Amino acid sequence: MMSAVRLRELSKTFHTGFWRTRVHRALDAVSLDVPRGAVLGYLGPNGAGKTTTLRLLMQLVHPTSGGAEILGRPVGDVGVRRRVGFLPEAVRFHDTCTAEEFLEYVGGLFGYPAAERRRRAARGLDRVGIGAERRRRLRTYSRGMLQRVGIAQALLNDPEVVFLDEPMTGLDPLGRREVRDLVLALRKEGRTVFFSSHILNDAEAVCSHVAILHRGRLAAAGRVGELDLRVRSWELVAAGPGESVQEVCGAPGRRVTRIADGRYALELPVEPAPESLVAELAQRGVRIISLHPRRETLEDFFLRRVAEAAAAAIADDEAECA
Repeated sequence: MMSAVRLRELSKTFHTGFWRTRVHRALDAVSLDVPRGAVLGYLGPNGAGKTTTLRLLMQLVHPTSGGAEILGRPVGDVGVRRRVGFLPEAVRFHDTCTAEEFLEYVGGLFGYPAAERRRRAARGLDRVGIGAERRRRLRTYSRGMLQRVGIAQALLNDPEVVFLDEPMTGLDPLGRREVRDLVLALRKEGRTVFFSSHILNDAEAVCSHVAILHRGRLAAAGRVGELDLRVRSWELVAAGPGESVQEVCGAPGRRVTRIADGRYALELPVEPAPESLVAELAQRGVRIISLHPRRETLEDFFLRRVAEAAAAAIADDEAECA
């Protein structure tokens, strides 16, 4: 299957300082494939290079080296531009116009006739939950409402690929939930969504794929269900004589909780492996109902990979200075 978005050794270096002599490598040889129909959470701490990546994909800046494709064509291809939507991190509008007028203006840039512009503007504002406010001046909108207008703008042309830079910014819990539901709806429609975020709970709720960026380098990438999530503990549910369960499982590091009807829930450490304990319980007449690993959450995985990437970066810096 052709990738919706493809990055190949994409790099961007900025020269900073008064004399522009300091070199800042914002993106360092990032290669990534995003399948069609995927929802990619592009994750990383502030300053990791997420916004730089999106600006490169939108050709707001040009790469120092490497390249990228969208829908099999180079970024910037005129035909591709009509098939993508983009929400920038910092949303700025002409605040003297209404939300309806702004979206109709955007529709005009796509060449839609007047009736179609009005239809798409109304549909877009209804979709993000502010249709009733469409005739208010944008200067009277809250930050969260402006963010919703930006999302409606990104979806106005029914894009095949949607790029959202921190789409949850400024939204209250209800607004974040609505945006998550909207992303899930786009996923069901078969659209590709590439969104950056540092809010791990939101990413975990909607993403099919994730990529983790740290100091401009890709620290990890893959399907959410195929990530190397470490086992943190084991959860065992057993039924049988309480004395036997307590006697066998009463060691330090093990927690035993009585559920009901002679059943017990046990939380076991990763080491030692639970097989010997299961065998001993069975010998004492205890029936094993279930045994499941408790794995890292996406947040745990993110923090671990960022820490590993930071340690590797420090080692590289020390090696260069040696």
